[in-house]
Order: sequence, then structure tokens, then C-alpha cells
Amino acid sequence: MSQPIPPIVLPPVTNPDVEQTWLKESLHKWLNEEFIPEIINETIALRAAQIFIRQRLEGENDLGSLVIAIVMEMQSFDFQKSFYSEFAIANAVSDLILKSLGINTCCGES
Repeated sequence: MSQPIPPIVLPPVTNPDVEQTWLKESLHKWLNEEFIPEIINETIALRAAQIFIRQRLEGENDLGSLVIAIVMEMQSFDFQKSFYSEFAIANAVSDLILKSLGINTCCGES
């Protein structure tokens, strides 16, 4: 029988400005490297980082819940000028956070 994946709970946010800036810059870089650089990528990265930090400041530290919040709130974002969707953005945020914690996200490895 397979075992459920334990939740990943982040420590409470201690420096929201630094965390938001890091996420915005990291996500913007990832967006530009994944396909082609687009002007809209900076706006996407800023919006996702704002959602993430606001949720963290409201006390949400479960990474799965943070990803769902990004998906839900980014649904109102106009992605017509982008290769991406709210799901791709939320997954990229999750991967960036996991990598920052030293968790390998490739191929189901732990």
C-alpha cells in the first residue's frame, strides 16, 4: 500500500519583504528561462509573489494550501499574452520553494 505524502509546512514568515522579493525575482527568472522572455512575465511573477506573501502573513504555511491559493487567485489574471497559466505558475512557485528547502523535485525522488 502506498503511503500518503506528508504535508510540507513552512516556518512562519519572518521577513516578508525579503521573501517576496526573492520569490518574485526567482519566478521571473524561471519564467524567462522556461520559454522566451516576455514583458508580462514580470507582472505574473509580482502577482504570484504578492499572493504568496499575503497568504503567509495571514498565517498559511502549508505549501499545498499556498499553491491552491495561487491557482485560485491567479484565475482572474489575463494570461492571453503569456505561454503560462495559473497552474504552471503555482507549480513553478512550489518547485522554487521546495528547491530552496533542499528538496529534489525531479522524478519523484525525495
